[in-house]
Amino acid sequence: MSLPHAILTALLEKPSSGLELTRRFDKSIGFFWSATHQQIYRELGRLEDGGLIEALPQPPSRGQRKEYRVLPDGRAELSRWVGEGQDPKPIRDPLLLRLRAAAVVGTDGLDAELRRHLTVHQQQLDEYTAIEARDFPAETSAQENRLHHTVLRAGIALETFWVDWLSEALAALTPPAS
Repeated sequence: MSLPHAILTALLEKPSSGLELTRRFDKSIGFFWSATHQQIYRELGRLEDGGLIEALPQPPSRGQRKEYRVLPDGRAELSRWVGEGQDPKPIRDPLLLRLRAAAVVGTDGLDAELRRHLTVHQQQLDEYTAIEARDFPAETSAQENRLHHTVLRAGIALETFWVDWLSEALAALTPPAS
C-alpha cells in the first residue's frame, strides 16, 4: 500500500501533474520506491475517487493536463500511515540465491554477473554521494532537511554495503593461493 502514500508525500511537497510526478519519481522517490507511469496515473485516479486528492482548476487548454493537490483527508491518511507499525521485510534477492546455488552446481559465469552488479551499485553510490554533496553541503547542515538527508544516507549506506559485499563475494570466487 506504499505507492499511494509515496504519491501523497510527493503531492504534499508540491502539487503536480501525473507527468511531473513520474519525472520526480525518476529523480528522487524512485530511488527507493519505483513506479511506472501507468501505475502513477492509475493511483492518481484511485486517490481522487477516494477523496484524498483533487485536480486543481486549470484554464482550458488542448492537453487538459491535470495538476493534483492533497485534500485534508489525504493528509490525515498519510499522517496515520506514517505512525503505523510495520515489520521489516525479509530480503529476497535473486543474486543471493544464485550464490547459494553456485555452491552446489559451480560458479561458471558468476564472476561476470557479480562484476556487473558491482558496477551498477558503484554507479548508484556515486550518484547518491554526488546528490549529497550538491544538496547537503557541510556549510548548510544547520538548515538542511534532516529527514531527507537521513533517507539519502540510508541509500548511501545500502550501496556501500553492496559494493563491499560484492567485492568480498568476488574475492571468495578466487581460489586461495597454495
